Amino acid sequence: MKMYRDIGHLHGSVAKSAPAAARWSCRAPASVTPRLLCRGSTGLNVTTPHDVGDELLEVPNLHKRLTTRPSPFAGSHNFGGGFVSDQDRVALNSMRFASVDSAGAGAKAPTGGHASGGIMEASMEMLSIPLPPWAVRAGAREEIYFDPKKVTAAIVTCGGLCPGLNDVVAGLVNKLCDYGVPEGKILGIRYGFRGIYDTTTKPIVLTRRSVDGIQLQGGTILGTSRGGANMREIVKRLDMWGVDMLFVVGGNGGNAGANAIQAMCQQHDVNCSVVGIPKSIDNDILLIDKCFGFDTAVEEAQRALLAAKVEASSARKGVGLVKLMGRQSGFIAMQASMASGVVDACLIPEVPFKLHGEKGLLKYLEGVVKAKGHCVVCVAEGAGQDLLEDGSSSGVDASGNPILKDIGPWLRNEIKTGSTYLADADMKYIDPTYMIRAIPTISTDRIYCKILAHNAVHAAFAGFTGLTVGLVNTHYVLLPIPVVIQDIRKVDPKGKAWNRLRGSIGMPEFN
Repeated sequence: MKMYRDIGHLHGSVAKSAPAAARWSCRAPASVTPRLLCRGSTGLNVTTPHDVGDELLEVPNLHKRLTTRPSPFAGSHNFGGGFVSDQDRVALNSMRFASVDSAGAGAKAPTGGHASGGIMEASMEMLSIPLPPWAVRAGAREEIYFDPKKVTAAIVTCGGLCPGLNDVVAGLVNKLCDYGVPEGKILGIRYGFRGIYDTTTKPIVLTRRSVDGIQLQGGTILGTSRGGANMREIVKRLDMWGVDMLFVVGGNGGNAGANAIQAMCQQHDVNCSVVGIPKSIDNDILLIDKCFGFDTAVEEAQRALLAAKVEASSARKGVGLVKLMGRQSGFIAMQASMASGVVDACLIPEVPFKLHGEKGLLKYLEGVVKAKGHCVVCVAEGAGQDLLEDGSSSGVDASGNPILKDIGPWLRNEIKTGSTYLADADMKYIDPTYMIRAIPTISTDRIYCKILAHNAVHAAFAGFTGLTVGLVNTHYVLLPIPVVIQDIRKVDPKGKAWNRLRGSIGMPEFN
């Protein structure tokens, strides 16, 4: 119990009394990998207030266990902006397609789904379950379920680095303070989920002063890590410290972990609101318009593409090759290629390609170089993995993500050796991966991070749990975590965005 005593020393005694310890004295141990625990089950509830058209994607809550009280912002009517109602709705599907032949349309929606009898958006085909038409709107409520003066909150960052982590941490702390959470009652968990129970890394106290200006630096002041953790130990510590709110800033794995924590809190009668803030530099979380940090990543990625253009155009038969992030989703490569306007070929994981033959990539690049003297190629790290296969398996990392073979150096060599014409090409290879991950956010992401953080705090005080906040069809919503961790969001090869890029740069299919 050394770590427990450290916490009490850090911020005053927040530990619960003997009954909390007794609840955990005879529990069986449980150590799980969050992604594996949650990937197969959804646990979704759908409510139908009036008729089928009113079906709502229900968000878990603690309302029956807690009592309401007026919001501390009631006196100012939330700074003059008013409050959100639990009855407010946001449409999950913004399009009504005439047929499956319409651009961006996918398959027929399952019976009982969100577009029963209609057509799904292609991006929703990755959902393994039908969704209702409406989601719960995010925002401040006029009545809250926690007394701010008695709240203890904890914040943890999980997974790989991404621009905006510090922005979100600062936004969470500042909004918690706005509600009136006392100084010393906001804890920053060090180095991911394990930091909750690892006695070698005790949490730090977060205050307005300590987070002032952290948005100006990249990375996360809390540290981060990947991989599974002991859910039983996590929930045991949260219970014994008296943590009322846990904010998890993470991607698919981090949100799966949050879902596992919420499920165990429910199993052990621990009244802790668990709220996720979706983080993915690859922009690969389902349903959400975009993840924080993505705009910054695209902005920085296009700098590498512009540098490749300068290098290639300044050389005889110059070829600029840039490898960008995108393990299973090619959003960064696609959007950076579109933004830069200098890319001749963009290769992403969702679209297979071949190198050789009349319709292969090498033949196309030869034609581009002959026509204008140089070319620029953008490749996502997960592209062309089928071409690199040698019969061996690289396995998965600690978060359950596939370990990739390095497409960049391989493609650089193939361009030089696979084409007689390009054998003497002046090749410039750029890999800006870690430069992109580690930078501070641009202004659009900075604003987005702050809004997500504020809505996460509003959701916790409103008594919701087991959810993630996000932007859906340009509106902020509360989504049950199981919805967004079903699968990886991917670029639709037949969708408008990919078609728009191909049309813009005149790129054929390489197959």
